[in-house]
Amino acid sequence: MKFSTFCRRHCLYLAWFVSIIAVAGSLYLSEVLKYEPCKLCWFQRIFMYPQLFLLGIATYRGDKRIIPYVLPLSIIGGSISLYHYAEQKIPALSKVLPCTVGVPCNQDYINLLGFITIPLMALTAFVLITILLWTGRKTDQTE
Repeated sequence: MKFSTFCRRHCLYLAWFVSIIAVAGSLYLSEVLKYEPCKLCWFQRIFMYPQLFLLGIATYRGDKRIIPYVLPLSIIGGSISLYHYAEQKIPALSKVLPCTVGVPCNQDYINLLGFITIPLMALTAFVLITILLWTGRKTDQTE
C-alpha cells in the first residue's frame, strides 16, 4: 500500500492523533509547567480544542463528511500560529497589535535550536491536520 493511499484511508485517525498531541501538549505547558498562555495562544486553542472532539467523533463513526467543517478551523488556527510565530521572530510586528494584558505575545517560553517555539509547534500541528484532511477529502476508488 502506498503512503498516500494509507494517509487517504486513515486521515481521520492521523489528524485526530495530531490533535490529541497538540491539546495534550498545550495543557501540559499551561497546567504542569505553569506557562501562562498569551492572547494569541488562547485564539490558537479556540481553533485546536474543538478539533479533538470533532475528529474523535468522526473517527469513531468513520465519517469523512466532517472534513469540510474541520478544515477551516485548522486553516484559521494555522494562520494565527503563523502570525504569532512571526511576531516572536520579527520584533517590529509586536508593535502592530501589542498584547496589552497578561503575558506578551512575543515572549518565548521555549526556544529550542533558536527557532522552535510554542507557536511553531502549534503551526506544525495545524499544517499536519490540514494536509491530512485535504488528502483525505478525496475518495479512494478501491474503498
